[in-house]
Amino acid sequence: TGDREEKTVKMAHRVDHEYDYLFKIVLIGDSGVGKSNILSRFTRNEFCLDSKSTIGVEFATKTIQVNCFQSLILLRRSIPSISRWNEQIEGKTIKAQIWDTAGQERYRAITSAYYRGAVGALLVYDITKQKTFDNVQRWLRELRDHADSNIVIMMAGNKSDLNHLRAVSENDGQVFAEKEGLSFLETSALESLNVEKAFQTILMEIYHIINKKALAAKEAARTAGPIAQGTNIDVSDSAGGSKTACCSR
Repeated sequence: TGDREEKTVKMAHRVDHEYDYLFKIVLIGDSGVGKSNILSRFTRNEFCLDSKSTIGVEFATKTIQVNCFQSLILLRRSIPSISRWNEQIEGKTIKAQIWDTAGQERYRAITSAYYRGAVGALLVYDITKQKTFDNVQRWLRELRDHADSNIVIMMAGNKSDLNHLRAVSENDGQVFAEKEGLSFLETSALESLNVEKAFQTILMEIYHIINKKALAAKEAARTAGPIAQGTNIDVSDSAGGSKTACCSR
């Protein structure tokens, strides 16, 4: 039953030999804040100066290898007996599926489908445009209305290379993020500053949540003893909802 519970906790089952986990990340924020260039910088290491507004929805993928040391730092915060996890966390591969959507109002009809299954979000504003920062609250409200309550969210103040045109201070961004319980970074897709770090932070936090839940499920199964035939076990995963595994002896 332990293996079955662990599979239930996983947000995406392994479907081939190329990766162990598949995480859907959404990019949100006003049109023109640089979401598409953040996506292309992270997935292809490209930047387009004359990038046009996204029409509808685009997505790209990137596969990363889990760094054992990074994982230990995150997991150590909540799992004291971390040594037994060394073999399990080393060498895991995560495939990030990153979705980028148009920020214009006329595309809001795709909202539900866009957020469905997302386990992480990067909320982007432009540090040179106060209005894009003012609208962060609306984007955050929409995200929380449509996505799972456990979604991992990071806010990014993009275009930090244009510091001479700055309209939003880094402190204002930090204060807002702390108030809303978000991670925060300033990024520059042009200079490739903190883009990789932003996505890796989101992905590692999701990975941390999954492994913590998997360990909790294993510990519960170990301490509960034999499960009566036909008992249903509900394990809520961080992708939303509750999945049921029926265990028979």
